[in-house]
Amino acid sequence: QAQIVESGGGLVQPGGSLRLSCTASSFSLDHYAIGWFRQAPGKEYEGVVCINSSDGSSDGSTYYAATVEGRFTISRDKAKNTVYLQMSGLRPEDPSVYYCAAVPPMLTTQRLCDVAPSHVGHWGQGTQVTVSS
Repeated sequence: QAQIVESGGGLVQPGGSLRLSCTASSFSLDHYAIGWFRQAPGKEYEGVVCINSSDGSSDGSTYYAATVEGRFTISRDKAKNTVYLQMSGLRPEDPSVYYCAAVPPMLTTQRLCDVAPSHVGHWGQGTQVTVSS
């Protein structure tokens, strides 16, 4: 079974930084659109940042939610088959479980973040991010 693994979560002070990692051991992430999502208890998934496939099957574009644009950055390391989420200027309202998802290339990158299709593709188990002093 193909699986996604997230790592890098933890406890940070307000204004601090964390780098989350998303990797898959059994398939290449280059062929997939990758989304970072977060979920508060009892609420739906929130799209944080999404990037389309990098193998030429899509435009490879990136979309950032307004709440994180300027603070979060997504990047791919193809050699390591890893997608990173660099988070800076973390706020207490940011704490959440962050999920990485790999889904077939989307028509638009924004659609992935808007729809958060938990019923398709491959989703990780999540990593906890807590911002507290």
